[in-house]
Amino acid sequence: MTSNTMISNSVTADTPLRFHVPEPASRPGGQPDFSNVVIPEAGSVRRPPVDVAPEEIRDLAYSIIRVLDGEGKAVGPWVPDLGNDDLIAGLRNMMTLRAFDARMQMAQRQGKTSFYMQHTGEEAVSSAFRIALSPGDMNFPTYRQAGLLIAGGYPLVDMMCQIYSNERDPLKGRQLPVMYSSKENGFFTISGNLTTQFVQAVGWAMASAIKGDSRIAAAWVGDGATAEPDFHAALVFASTYKAPVVLNVVNNQWAISTFQGIARGNSGTFAARGLGFGIPALRVDGNDYLAVYAVAQWAIERARRNLGPTLVEYVTYRAGAHSTSDDPSAYRPKAESDGWPLGDPLLRLKDHLIAVGAWSQERHTQAEAEILATVIAAQKEAESFGTLHSGGKPSARDIFEGVYAEMPPHLRRQRQQIGV
Repeated sequence: MTSNTMISNSVTADTPLRFHVPEPASRPGGQPDFSNVVIPEAGSVRRPPVDVAPEEIRDLAYSIIRVLDGEGKAVGPWVPDLGNDDLIAGLRNMMTLRAFDARMQMAQRQGKTSFYMQHTGEEAVSSAFRIALSPGDMNFPTYRQAGLLIAGGYPLVDMMCQIYSNERDPLKGRQLPVMYSSKENGFFTISGNLTTQFVQAVGWAMASAIKGDSRIAAAWVGDGATAEPDFHAALVFASTYKAPVVLNVVNNQWAISTFQGIARGNSGTFAARGLGFGIPALRVDGNDYLAVYAVAQWAIERARRNLGPTLVEYVTYRAGAHSTSDDPSAYRPKAESDGWPLGDPLLRLKDHLIAVGAWSQERHTQAEAEILATVIAAQKEAESFGTLHSGGKPSARDIFEGVYAEMPPHLRRQRQQIGV
């Protein structure tokens, strides 16, 4: 029998093909459904040695590393070496980011800036990762990792001036709001083009290794950006040259308006993408501050010991809109964020600190008031230098400066013509 005749009775050469488009579990007007998110018990996922071979931990690309249980206790092999003071500082960083978000979201609605992007529900990912890094390490972030700056002590006023594009804007009006940049704080300039930073991070890490330096890089993308070619190119180079880089994928379930299944395809998880490249891959509860820090510490140590890259998927949820230009009610149920099974990262860390006797509701309420007052004071100072439609603006001379080491003659003439 030839292969041409080995066709099932139910399928013929004339059977029409069907085009498959993945669908989310629920749509606007429906009930939130997270039954597809398989959540293991806290503390149940093993912690391998840092120098483990990638093929020995394939299972970790399909599970979720968790430390905090439902009662706020830290359990299992991934419990990190963080003291209560460290955790309180982490909680305050997350609270600061959330208060900052609320004030800047309001400022955008008031016309003081053109654009803003919130981090609600994702604060633990960048805040915990930042404190696992060392001075000189470089992040190549997306627009939802402002926690890297806040946890690193970057001034709120400078962040706000960049958002307002005023006369104190550190980037002199050359970037969209929230696309920060600070070499001194290990925060590479954000790109509005998806996933360019992934290959840049790998290249930076390779250069660090070539120079015999001790600094590592961290790359960041969202789940939707993993569908871009640069994501796969970065994994090829990171794997081939064992680049000292941590490849972070923040799976917050939704891209701008499409659910994570579109970008994920049939790979099962985003972490599993690393397996085909021989890269160790882990999934972690992105709303568990302790688990995020522990996994970050593991992956960073691996990079620093010349053991190569690690791909980390943070399982979290974008509780707010993608940006102030987005209306999530058009593509997901309004109450979906309330049904997210991994909870709120701020509340989970707060409950843990209360459970161990290091915090209380009274101290939390007081901290909320103190942090809000600090953010409002920073906002008033930033607005004294101008906002989108009032006050000081960057000078026109900034168009010409910082572009060429030696300015071409035609630009010198243009600058002379406008008198700056």
